[in-house]
Amino acid sequence: MRFLPVVFEDREIRRIYDEKTDTWFFSVVDIIQVLTQQSDFQVARNYWKVLKNRLRKEGSQSVTNCNRLKLPAADGKNYLTDVASPETLLRLVQSVPSPKAEPIKLWLARVGYERMQELADPARALDRARETWQRHGRSERWIQQRMTGQETRNKLTDYWAGHEIKEGEEYAILTNIIHQEWSGVTVQDHKIIKGLKTQNLRDHMSEAELIFTALAELSTRQIAETTDATGMNENKVAAKTGGNIAKKARLELEQKTGRRVVTGQNYLPPGRTKRLKGPG
Repeated sequence: MRFLPVVFEDREIRRIYDEKTDTWFFSVVDIIQVLTQQSDFQVARNYWKVLKNRLRKEGSQSVTNCNRLKLPAADGKNYLTDVASPETLLRLVQSVPSPKAEPIKLWLARVGYERMQELADPARALDRARETWQRHGRSERWIQQRMTGQETRNKLTDYWAGHEIKEGEEYAILTNIIHQEWSGVTVQDHKIIKGLKTQNLRDHMSEAELIFTALAELSTRQIAETTDATGMNENKVAAKTGGNIAKKARLELEQKTGRRVVTGQNYLPPGRTKRLKGPG
């Protein structure tokens, strides 16, 4: 399983890819939140709960076809969440009266088609990511750094996958160790500083934050490879050591410039940001 959120009209939709069935599964509540145009996640969650019970009583196959998979929530932890394939979601959308119903249908159909294209030509995925970032006002320099950082991240997770680290919760634990070590804050606290909820933190990092994240993860991988770190205990040591290398570089830069690396800077639409101060 591979988690990769996607954006619909500036709203992040959580989704996870199942390599065995070659299927994307989307968070049903996230789709319901868009359809109901509800900013409060809990209200959307309650709406889905009521709708699910009604559809179940009506004998709807759509509810039966929904699965439960672990997805990250706003607090950074993974929880079992109702998910559905695009085909199932297209049927569920018909049960929600909403002006967003038709745009969501078209979007789901396009997402499925894009995945087929990306399987045939993986470079398309990178091109789509670049186009999305460009539409959201990212500079070419930022985009290049984001893509370079993702490549560094992928090499690290490839190492973990081959050295007895379980994808999901264990990846998250090690990622948080690296992040807290270099930045001085947890992943969740960093998101709070930037006023983020379900948004991808890396998509809202400054160029400096992306660079130090990449340095920490590159250092972690090279240290792990040198020591042949295997399992959680050994990789935790590598994660802390790798993060510390980036921390020393961050502190030196901050001393020279008088500016913090971790900031509340983000790319949220105006009026949706509530920033807190970063670490001292």
